[in-house]
Amino acid sequence: MLQSTAWTLGEWQQAYRQGATPEVLLSTLVNNASTNDNAWISLLSQSQLTAILAELAARLQQVNGDLTQLPLYGIPFAVKDNIDVQGFSTTCACPEFAYQPEQSATVVAKLMAAGAVVIGKTNLDQFATGLVGTRSPYGAVANSFNADFISGGSSSGSAVVVARGLVPFSLGTDTAGSGRVPAGLNNIVGLKPTCGWLSTTGVVPACRSLDCVSVFALTVDDAEYIARIASGFDEQDPYSRTIPVAQGALPKQPIFAIPEQLYWFGDDLAAQAFEASLEKLSATGAVFKKIDFTPFYQVAALLYEGAWVAERFIALEELLLSNPDVVHPVVRSIIERAKTMSAADAFKGQYQLAELKRVVESIYQSIDGLLVPTAPSIYRTEDVLANPITLNTQLGTYTNFVNLLDGCALALPAGLRADGLPFGITVIAPAWCDGQLAEFGRRWQSMAAVTLGATGSALVTCPPTPTIPLAIETIPLAVVGAHLTGMPLNYQLQERGAVLLETTYTADCYRLFALAGTVPPKPGLLRVKAGEGAAIIVEVWAMPVAHFGSFVSLIPAPLGIGTLTLEDGREVKGFICEAWAIAEAQDITALGGWRAYIASRNKG
Repeated sequence: MLQSTAWTLGEWQQAYRQGATPEVLLSTLVNNASTNDNAWISLLSQSQLTAILAELAARLQQVNGDLTQLPLYGIPFAVKDNIDVQGFSTTCACPEFAYQPEQSATVVAKLMAAGAVVIGKTNLDQFATGLVGTRSPYGAVANSFNADFISGGSSSGSAVVVARGLVPFSLGTDTAGSGRVPAGLNNIVGLKPTCGWLSTTGVVPACRSLDCVSVFALTVDDAEYIARIASGFDEQDPYSRTIPVAQGALPKQPIFAIPEQLYWFGDDLAAQAFEASLEKLSATGAVFKKIDFTPFYQVAALLYEGAWVAERFIALEELLLSNPDVVHPVVRSIIERAKTMSAADAFKGQYQLAELKRVVESIYQSIDGLLVPTAPSIYRTEDVLANPITLNTQLGTYTNFVNLLDGCALALPAGLRADGLPFGITVIAPAWCDGQLAEFGRRWQSMAAVTLGATGSALVTCPPTPTIPLAIETIPLAVVGAHLTGMPLNYQLQERGAVLLETTYTADCYRLFALAGTVPPKPGLLRVKAGEGAAIIVEVWAMPVAHFGSFVSLIPAPLGIGTLTLEDGREVKGFICEAWAIAEAQDITALGGWRAYIASRNKG
């Protein structure tokens, strides 16, 4: 097996900043690799690693050693084996299907361009058909906590190698829950983005109109960070979409809908774990609204009982017609249902889905999202092999409807059940609310105090840096006082979808004043002659252009937005103050920033 580090992205970045080298860290991973670990289908060879290390060294030299320009420099990751990686075969867990891709999938190429290194391709339910992790000729991937239980699928290997701490993140795919169920069953984060945010060019389709690339990680910070690097409009992908205006943060007391009728299929321990999660969330102010979940269950039924199964047949049509015996028998039995479907059935399904979407839209008008168990139970491998269809269907109870309804979802670890097996919850929202879910997920993960995967490690405060902004048009905005992170007015940035880029300093031509009579207390930043000021601490945020005007309208006199010069010479929009207000203000320049002033007041 690969040696476990259980490092998050931030810890990998920190290690390299402190002098560690890919030659040592990645060589250790590769040298400890074992083909006996069936979470992997293929692994990086020593010769491939040597070439990669040489390329990494050259690229680092090109950016003059500036690691911020290669934010994933030397960080290993794994890729589900239905996603192309140049230099590796793509098998989809079917050796007879295997081919050598001429280039890497778009999402993989973007991560590699940021410096990340693919360590290997991971096992899966064949052709991404299943939520169990058992439908593979390479063997059933065992749960990372108890080998007698399933890992979940179809992205089984991708979830397990993260849960065991072998890599800090991995890529999966999600059509019916494949990026969420294995996350919930292995105590990790599973990010299922809005379809079209991450390109599917270079991904072998399951249901092409519903597929998306998903991200597994130990923390929400890491999952969102990777999604942002990998995302972006791709003209080669007909289902790729341009991200619209970012949504703001969820309220501090969000309203979540939960099913009035929850199905546990006899698993009382899962039911107890969900109730415990609701109690924790209630303590933070979350509000729960029980709703009739029938529309969602009806949508879920369309995925395999309706004509959408024909998409799976289209993806494998040539193989099924020429060599059907090489397809896993359970997978084949599911896909061949398409032979009984007609074009009329497809249209009837579309009509039914459109009607159900209207019902769901009305539900979302009074809530901030859905909160559900990631999976209603966890099964022994022997039980799944004995009853493969029914138990698989049950696992998709709270996942199958999301892509059909054009939603996004975030699977979050919720600790261990009374029997020591993992349990997870999932938050779900309409398309393009990915940032909202991530912000909530960070709150949950810091409050729930859940260990990371199966490593036993506690959550550490070491987020990756620099933060990657969303792929929408933004304006860099420097804030200096009450809008700083953790300060009273910071919510005005977050509710407009602004993203923190960096903490830095102004040029040394500014003086900072504590203005008189402002509520909440606010500073005034005044430009002065060179040599008469000091460098003042500021945060630079990426503000969506569409929300910039509404933000500026909130700023009271004597403050305004002007152009600030940063210590490195960059000019950005930022807070300025009219000179007349300084007469009654306290000069706090010597403290270097607003936080230091607030701290000095609190001490007093």
